[in-house]
Amino acid sequence: MVCKSARNVLSYNIWKNRYVLTPSNLLTAQLTVISLSSKFIDLWLYKLGQTSVVSQIVAGILLGPSLLGQYEELARVLFPRESRSTLSTIAAFGNMFYHFLNAVKTDPVMVLRPGRVAMFIASSAFSITLVSSLFLSLILKRNVKMNAKLHNSLSIIAMSQAFTGISVVSYLVTELKLQNTDVGRLSLATAVVTDLLNTIMVTVSFFTGERMMSGQLIIMWAVLTTFAVVSVVFFVFRPIILAMISYMPAGKPVDQKYIFLIIILTLVLAFVSEAIGQHYVFGPALLGLIVPDGPPLGACLVSRLDTFILGFLYPTYLAISGLQTNVFDINPQDLWIVGIVVIFGITVKTVTVVVTGKLMNLSTKEAFVLAMVLNSKGILELTVYNFWKDNKILDGEEFSVCVLSLVLTTAIITPLIRYLCDPSKQFQPFRRNTIQHSKPNSELKILVCIHKAENVPTIFNLLEISHATLESPIAVISLVLVELIGRYTPVLISNDHYKSPHNQTSTATRIANALRQYEQNNQGCTTVQSFTSISLFETMHDDIFRVATDTRVTIVIMPYHRQWAIDGDVDSSNASIRRLNKTVLDKAPCSVGILIDRGILRGSANVKANKSKLNVAIIFVSGPDDEEALAYGARMAKNDNVILTVIQYVLFGSENCLERKRNSDLIHHYKQANMRNERFLFLEEVVKDGVGLSQCIGKIDNFFDLILVGRYHRQSPLFEGLEAWSECPELGVVGDMLASPDFKTTASVLVVQQQKIRSTTKKKPSNLVVPLHTVKEGGSLI
Repeated sequence: MVCKSARNVLSYNIWKNRYVLTPSNLLTAQLTVISLSSKFIDLWLYKLGQTSVVSQIVAGILLGPSLLGQYEELARVLFPRESRSTLSTIAAFGNMFYHFLNAVKTDPVMVLRPGRVAMFIASSAFSITLVSSLFLSLILKRNVKMNAKLHNSLSIIAMSQAFTGISVVSYLVTELKLQNTDVGRLSLATAVVTDLLNTIMVTVSFFTGERMMSGQLIIMWAVLTTFAVVSVVFFVFRPIILAMISYMPAGKPVDQKYIFLIIILTLVLAFVSEAIGQHYVFGPALLGLIVPDGPPLGACLVSRLDTFILGFLYPTYLAISGLQTNVFDINPQDLWIVGIVVIFGITVKTVTVVVTGKLMNLSTKEAFVLAMVLNSKGILELTVYNFWKDNKILDGEEFSVCVLSLVLTTAIITPLIRYLCDPSKQFQPFRRNTIQHSKPNSELKILVCIHKAENVPTIFNLLEISHATLESPIAVISLVLVELIGRYTPVLISNDHYKSPHNQTSTATRIANALRQYEQNNQGCTTVQSFTSISLFETMHDDIFRVATDTRVTIVIMPYHRQWAIDGDVDSSNASIRRLNKTVLDKAPCSVGILIDRGILRGSANVKANKSKLNVAIIFVSGPDDEEALAYGARMAKNDNVILTVIQYVLFGSENCLERKRNSDLIHHYKQANMRNERFLFLEEVVKDGVGLSQCIGKIDNFFDLILVGRYHRQSPLFEGLEAWSECPELGVVGDMLASPDFKTTASVLVVQQQKIRSTTKKKPSNLVVPLHTVKEGGSLI
């Protein structure tokens, strides 16, 4: 205890006392300095490929005795000894609620059924690393001279090299945007298993270490009290929480009293955990595990607490660990000994994961990246090191060595993973997947992405006019896109193997049922496969590309980010969907269509049942994207309910241009193919500049129900001045014009982009990819 004068507890200002930083504002100043320093260092280290964990610990080290502490007056004013208790308490709350939220985001299915591959790799890596590191520590203790404190603590430092926590892996996977990759999913599943093994080992070491330090080894009492807490959480609190959820009205915000009750239970369980000799995060982590992840309760807890905990309290805990680290206290010999143990542990775990991964049919690169992810360090290790330090198992020097080794390990591993595993490169196309280059009467494979039920009628009618026949069938692959809320683990599941998936939303279930009905109505001409992706919008494109690659689709149809109301005005706009569409357009392994739904296609329940003709127009200027739109439109022209009009805009005075001749030959080819088709019409408009093009396009506003246009066109005087007015440049000049709210039309628009070929180098296919049709109920792709 550090005594403090009673007069200093009062609030003083610069006019009454020379110390401005009294207890009330000292804490505010400390948290402000920690937050700003962490963010500033993170801005610099992020460019070097580092995660926020390294930045926040480094910030604490720089603010501690390693740098700022060398200036005694500044350190005494900003971080006096009497303030450490308050600051450590705030940090402890951050650590406690971080582990609680981490458990809330964890899918219980992964804990109960992690999968054969994850179970085998995790158990092998943990046990072999634990035994090998412990054996090395015993050899070093016997043959190398070291101080008595390190001699006593070297074995537990060696044991900690086997740790791999789901909190650490999920944080790293999220920062590196690997959640939707094969390695990311397997890393999360493996970390769940190792986390259970960590918990068992750490629990025993906590009890054994504390009791042996006091000379009282009461293992039986420790086990019984721990078992009692676990039983109460699972058999008393869990039914209560499930009953609470059953009373929550669907689609409405969670009542504040339920959030309050969960927070109180978290605090109570933290206190009980400390009272029985466990770490205070033990009880909150158990409570978080029994809270169902996702909506309604799990998602609400995450949305209410995530920003404050992850953005404020969690960095404070990491920085506090750095503040207690003094690099000048480290004995070079101790650092050398611990360094050998750490490097040996990393090497053993890497070799074990690579060997077991190869046995489970992983490629060498995937197994090595998985090993690097599992070797990452973070808050789990810091929590254990702080506990050992508080219980005198580690002294200040050993603690500083452990923290420094953690920072160096993570600082080396993270850039290596970034270099080896780039999610954007795993689905690069190496062959043509376009409508234009498909064989005549071949099967057309369309991947339709659906965000909400309102997208379904328009997409169904688009599929209807795409002309599915026995000779030229259509394979529809639907992917329901659900935003990941309140979960760590993204899920990509097949809807075809079961009727009521427990981890899907009711909207996804209704969409899947509607697709099955559509398949029955077009039996023999259409096949339907249905999947659901529950993921963050930032990484959802990986699931889209994976399904597109595995099913070899020709074109992906994405809904536009704006939704139109009945009166023709914009009803809603989603910036996250827009960013997703941009990523899909830039990196898709096939052709892409952005569907701007203004309601005409949705107006009829079924185009096939509608007796009136559907007027479809193709705006053709030049370029591969327009050619792809023309190829898709030519297929629609074979439908008896479709009248197709091809409108070609040509530049005045370009009669002798090679591109003009090539376009004329291409259109002539389609004219010849539709010579006897009276529903295939052709118009040619000659324009001089961008103003003329804009005026001509404006004249077609209400003559058509659907307009097809290519995304990008080559540089031409036809587009001069139009680029400056683009509101959504990702649609191209003409596509943006047609999609603009200022373009008063009721026609829906399909902006088409032909597949981009980026490389001709063959890439060895991954052995880790699981065929989508083998996914079982309740499971992800791993």
